[in-house]
Amino acid sequence: MSEYSTASAIVVGGSIGGLTTALLLRDLGFSVDVYERTSTALDGRGSGIVLQPDTARWFVERSEQSIDDLRTSTSYVQHLDGNGAVVHREEAIWTYTSWGTFYRALLADFGTERYYCGEFACGFSQDDDQATVRFVSGKTASADLLVFADGITSVTRERFDPEARLEYAGYVGWRGTVRQADLSPETRAVIDDAVTYVVIPNSHILMYPIPGEEGLDPEHALINYVWYRNVLAGPDLTEMLIDKRGFTSPVSVHPGQVQDRYVEEMRSTAVDVLGPAVGEAVVSTKAPYLQILSDVRSARMAVGRVALIGDAASASRPHAAAGTAKAAADAWTLAAALQDSAGDIQAALGKWEPEQLRLGEDLLKRVRDLGERSQFDNTWTPGDPDLRFGLYGPGR
Repeated sequence: MSEYSTASAIVVGGSIGGLTTALLLRDLGFSVDVYERTSTALDGRGSGIVLQPDTARWFVERSEQSIDDLRTSTSYVQHLDGNGAVVHREEAIWTYTSWGTFYRALLADFGTERYYCGEFACGFSQDDDQATVRFVSGKTASADLLVFADGITSVTRERFDPEARLEYAGYVGWRGTVRQADLSPETRAVIDDAVTYVVIPNSHILMYPIPGEEGLDPEHALINYVWYRNVLAGPDLTEMLIDKRGFTSPVSVHPGQVQDRYVEEMRSTAVDVLGPAVGEAVVSTKAPYLQILSDVRSARMAVGRVALIGDAASASRPHAAAGTAKAAADAWTLAAALQDSAGDIQAALGKWEPEQLRLGEDLLKRVRDLGERSQFDNTWTPGDPDLRFGLYGPGR
């Protein structure tokens, strides 16, 4: 019998990091409940994920579902100039999934019986025996272990580190997807088997193919991209982040809600500076949206029997394509520490915290450097190995 067979755990946040954590805790013997703030199943807006080993590990090692049913791949990394000419191209296999595809697969493994929607966690307390989470609905729930995986806007981060605040990076990401089948044959020939970059002064874009919401077949496959563009903090950024309903958000403006004049300017500029193939993919996107690039890092990830993981603990701009990998790594290492702790949850969290803090700090330093080089210093060199994706370092 597992030493955790009579233990309970609560995971706050039902996204990819939260579900990975919940599945691993359940495998250890915990009785696990997941609480998600949204009122319905999550919608990742079709965003792409580079599948690094920690992200894919659940499906490689534990799940009956095959990772091959969830991913696409490319054979090359290439850099184009603003006219569409290839300035660097190298063989490098990367695999990808879409946020929605991966989330639904994890949720299918966890099930919905103990996955509760519409509960917004706003605080917690604990004693020697249990931790209790409070929800804005007035509900409370208690367990032996409490894990917050509630994302970059985590309201509980302040209880771990009162000084941790979102720091705007100085640029935004225009994101979107377009069906490959809707692009011209000439464009598909350029971009469908590669991670494609266009690096221009004070900006860059990358794109790659991901599964469609209906599956992996070519009819539904998508091209996913993010285009990084500088916007000064202040009134211009504030105005840009007001959506069509008059609402604003510190992290994103959703598809269909970006003011039309900004979308029109973005499309016009894409035609002028990104080259024919990449420009066509961007202009063909029906509902591009905005991501506000920010960094934040908590100086603590464990307090007693309460843990903070993923973007809730350390969120950074996505140049290393390591956000979901970091959340998954937090979950796997937490499970390993618990397994080695002879049932002592607080000791396990104390053992687990230091290395994950170092990992988050190292990743944050690296992506900040990449962002400064691409957006402000103009020192990106196509083919530079420092530009490679990786959670633990370039290409790792």
